[in-house]
Amino acid sequence: MADVARLAGVSKATASRALGNYGAVSETVRERVATAARELDYRPNELARSMNTGRSMSIGVVVGDIENGYFGLAMRGITDTARRAGYDVVLANTSESVEAEIDAVKVLLDKRVDGLIISPASAYETQHLHDARDTGRPIVLLDRRLPGLDVPSVEVDIAPAARAATTALIESGHRRIAFISALTTDGPEFTGLPLGVSSVTDRLEGMLQALGAAGLDVSADLIRFGAVSRETTRQIVRQLFELPDPPTAVLASDSVIALDVLLALRERGLTVPDEVSFVAFDDFSWAELIDPPLTIVSQPVHQVGVTAAEVLLLMLQGGRPATQRHTLVADLVNRGSTGRPRLSARAARPQDAG
Repeated sequence: MADVARLAGVSKATASRALGNYGAVSETVRERVATAARELDYRPNELARSMNTGRSMSIGVVVGDIENGYFGLAMRGITDTARRAGYDVVLANTSESVEAEIDAVKVLLDKRVDGLIISPASAYETQHLHDARDTGRPIVLLDRRLPGLDVPSVEVDIAPAARAATTALIESGHRRIAFISALTTDGPEFTGLPLGVSSVTDRLEGMLQALGAAGLDVSADLIRFGAVSRETTRQIVRQLFELPDPPTAVLASDSVIALDVLLALRERGLTVPDEVSFVAFDDFSWAELIDPPLTIVSQPVHQVGVTAAEVLLLMLQGGRPATQRHTLVADLVNRGSTGRPRLSARAARPQDAG
């Protein structure tokens, strides 16, 4: 800074104000300082700048699983929007662990991020998020909402599309429809709504609405949680298709689970849709490339990220969002992975291999 000030012919304090965009500095002096900084290839000490201005020009983002294409695409929307506004983005991945989320939020606050975008791992353990809000940093929830935490959320209204997907299966003759999720906050099997993650609650709510409208009972043995790896998903698929009355259709809660379920079905020798109909939540690059192309519930994921960043930037500028809950629309895209139930008897038998 001293070198920049000397070259520009101003005091160090004036150079600091000019480069930090705070305080009173004429445009002529500001341009002279900027020219000197470019000539010297000067880069400011961001920590020192944040101490002076109270702003780090950075936002923290906490997501559950960056391997999940949903969060990857949402991050693209966040970073594109933040960068245009002059903000850097610091990402933390929690693997849907509350403990990791608590640590991530603490680290980001210690790094003096100006605001946070968080996809909370659980609605049951949220004190750290209340504490973060009490620091005065703006917080926006991504993909999920938390009862009792008065901060904006940006989500997809996915229950209607889940209901439409389930209704289409019922109209095709399916009565045993399975749902598989990576959710870990509510035990391995379904015991009722709401759940610890609102986005999973919404998916199941739409499914249960369709079953109820058709006069069908909810089969708790077909709703399975804990599909957190290829092996656990394989075990869940094995358990489902060794039931006395196995499912004839499967709904996969996200793109990672969708791939693992398809692999597990293939290992059991079950074909889609001849023997099992299949619907996945989220669109992904390979969904149209496999044979048959997958029927999916498509979400405007990139726009979710853009909207979350826009809401946070508005709050950083002192504005107030028009609503606390911002919702976008999901659509059912019918392709070739669903049909009438034709489950063969071998689906219910344990396989010799695997």
